[in-house]
Amino acid sequence: MSEPFLYVVVCAARIADGVGRLIDDAQAAGWDVGVIATPTALGGFFDRAAVEERTGRPVRSAWRTPTTPRPFPPADAIVVAPATFNTVNKWAAGIADTLAVATLCEAYGARVPVVAVPCVNEQLALHPAYQDSVRRLRGMGVRFAAGEFRWETATELLAQVRAGS
Repeated sequence: MSEPFLYVVVCAARIADGVGRLIDDAQAAGWDVGVIATPTALGGFFDRAAVEERTGRPVRSAWRTPTTPRPFPPADAIVVAPATFNTVNKWAAGIADTLAVATLCEAYGARVPVVAVPCVNEQLALHPAYQDSVRRLRGMGVRFAAGEFRWETATELLAQVRAGS
């Protein structure tokens, strides 16, 4: 029996350079991992080569062509970390203009559990659109981490998903 497959969606935030910690923790917990990054996140927010070495898979950011094989198996769970203001709002509104956001939007219909660990500053977190987006996504079953961003929170919430709680 193969390991469950985890998609890690990485957004453009300074903290993204620590995504290796999440990958290592997920792999230690028995997950196979593939990373999908927003186009902006690929612009130097994390070490793509190091992530590819850790996962043994390419980092995805662009759609594949119809004749290109799927590089990842279907997701058993998704963690979006860091989840930025822009991504959370686009996701809640169903604006699937990048592979990363389209993947998050499709997760609802596919009934794939999703964990979101926001990295949003205080001022943006108070914006009514963001508050509405978080409520909407929670209503769709997304597990949102509360408080200050910590990679460990993603791992803790992912363990709850795996345990079925």
